[in-house]
Amino acid sequence: MTEKTIPLLPCRTIQPVVDFYTALGFETTFLQKSPYAYAVVERGPVELQFFGMKAYDPKESYSGCYILTDDVDTLHTTFRAGLKAAYGKIPLRGLPRIGPLKDMSYGVRQFLMTDPGGNSIRVGQKTDEDQSHRPAPKETFARALHMADLFADSKEDLPGAAKIIDRVLGLDDERPTPVQLLRLLVLRGDIALRLGDEETAGSLLERAAAVRLTDEESASARDSLERLAELRA
Repeated sequence: MTEKTIPLLPCRTIQPVVDFYTALGFETTFLQKSPYAYAVVERGPVELQFFGMKAYDPKESYSGCYILTDDVDTLHTTFRAGLKAAYGKIPLRGLPRIGPLKDMSYGVRQFLMTDPGGNSIRVGQKTDEDQSHRPAPKETFARALHMADLFADSKEDLPGAAKIIDRVLGLDDERPTPVQLLRLLVLRGDIALRLGDEETAGSLLERAAAVRLTDEESASARDSLERLAELRA
């Protein structure tokens, strides 16, 4: 016996959602406008279904799903290219948007994207068979990065993540390593942009760009450096 789970996700209007997933390489296999709006999109084994709600507010959405893949880096690159072709640029904030690749503390390398309906689609690849949350590090800045990543890219609590980072960046008696400082500044700048605070974001990203790293440190901070370049472009 074989079973399959298919997410049913809300949206205000169907067509912008269909267009978004078309840009990602999905095929629309069903589209209905009356008696109520409904659509089905598919990409290989992944199937998502959407229903329209006129009074629905995408900005207040809590709905979403998780897609597991065996090549998250390639999928992230493919999705970004498709969105750039469709929208003229890669949407990094607002609706729709696509986030950066990150190695999470629960054994997954993932990225988040949000469609025009406000649905959060997490795409990840297992990097460890143990999917439980790792204990938070005890060291101040490692712990802050651990928690801020969880708040920003699992819980999607941006103000909470910002508060964690602001507290440790304001410490006078401890200093982060150059890699920790870079990661903290890039994440905080990213959060500021997503919250619409461009002035704060610009200042943080300038500070991040001024951090000097060795070749070895740059290799370990590759994801953050790529995100920094993208955010400053």
